[in-house]
Amino acid sequence: MIKLIKSTFYEEDKTKQALTKFITKAKILSFGPECIKFEENFSQYQKRKFTVFVNSGSSANLAIIQALLNLGRLKRGDLVGFSALTWSTNAMPLIELGLNAVPIDVELDTLNVSSNKLLEALKQYPIKALFITNLLGFCDDLEVIKDICKKRNILLIEDNCEALGSKYKNKLLGNFGLASTFSFYVGHHMSTIEGGAICTDDEELATMLKLVRAHGWDRNLSLSNQKAIRDKYQVNSTFYSRYTFYDLGYNFRPTEINGFIGNVQITYLDAILEKRNKNFVEVSDRIYKKTDLYIPIRYSHMDFHSNFAVPVICVSPKVRDELVKRCEGIVEIRPIVGGDMTQQPFFNKYMQKYTHMGKQSNADIIHKQGLYFGNNPELTRKEIVSIIKLFCTDPL
Repeated sequence: MIKLIKSTFYEEDKTKQALTKFITKAKILSFGPECIKFEENFSQYQKRKFTVFVNSGSSANLAIIQALLNLGRLKRGDLVGFSALTWSTNAMPLIELGLNAVPIDVELDTLNVSSNKLLEALKQYPIKALFITNLLGFCDDLEVIKDICKKRNILLIEDNCEALGSKYKNKLLGNFGLASTFSFYVGHHMSTIEGGAICTDDEELATMLKLVRAHGWDRNLSLSNQKAIRDKYQVNSTFYSRYTFYDLGYNFRPTEINGFIGNVQITYLDAILEKRNKNFVEVSDRIYKKTDLYIPIRYSHMDFHSNFAVPVICVSPKVRDELVKRCEGIVEIRPIVGGDMTQQPFFNKYMQKYTHMGKQSNADIIHKQGLYFGNNPELTRKEIVSIIKLFCTDPL
């Protein structure tokens, strides 16, 4: 079977050998210099001033919302829009932290929220923030969305966990909003086994994120920021300062193991992304032209597309069901990410008043008629040919 992902890491043997040597020599394995080094390396790659490394992409999503609440930029009860087609832990932090999670429909041909869909939602809901998902490396007209948010004082946050490396308007996805979140889960673009990050150019936000990451402590702040917060709260004793909790936080710290792996893997990142892009372009050029069976996905407006899975939206549930049968034992497939969040039990339990999109929304169609297969950098020529043959043959 052609698996979604073949290895834990790119260049797995080399990475494991380097990791073994590191572990035997490392003085500490809890958060330390390797994590800080990775933050610096990832900031340089993403072209953002600050990176806050955490233990998962899901933690990154929760941390950014908590940080905005701590800073007073969001308040409990505020309405926050999010992409209806996404992963659960994009919507869950909004609910968990007392916000109203407003799903916004996506476009069928990009799988993402467009400015038109955002404007439709704004007619009904005065949202204070938009937590947009750059689903599977795609985006819609993000520069227009950014302008709308700026004009209406809407905080724009990007869930970029599935779009590391994608470019639009000569800019990396994840750099359009106030902040963006990333995932380094084993099945994603770059693996630290488990891991995530938040990137931003806002120093106040980055400082709060570091507090949120570590219990509300100031231990990982710069000396100047430590002094400022200790002076503010009149914490003068070194003894007590190490156990003063300044704001609401969690334990989202990664380990030195995650940091070391990240520093090794980021040296391969360009090669990983180039291979995934090459795979995607070849496969999609063949599959998406099969317009009688599949709804074509548009990405010509993007400068570079990077994904870890290739989506296929069938013209009907019947075609999708038959395709699922054809793939059995040959290609590992899954639904399109987490599907339409408004159809998930947790959302109906806590946010029933916002399940307004209903049947025949685009998110609903993708939920019922979509699937994806893996796009990993270790796909062989034989596997690519097999995938094209399978998906370009009429399953009916």
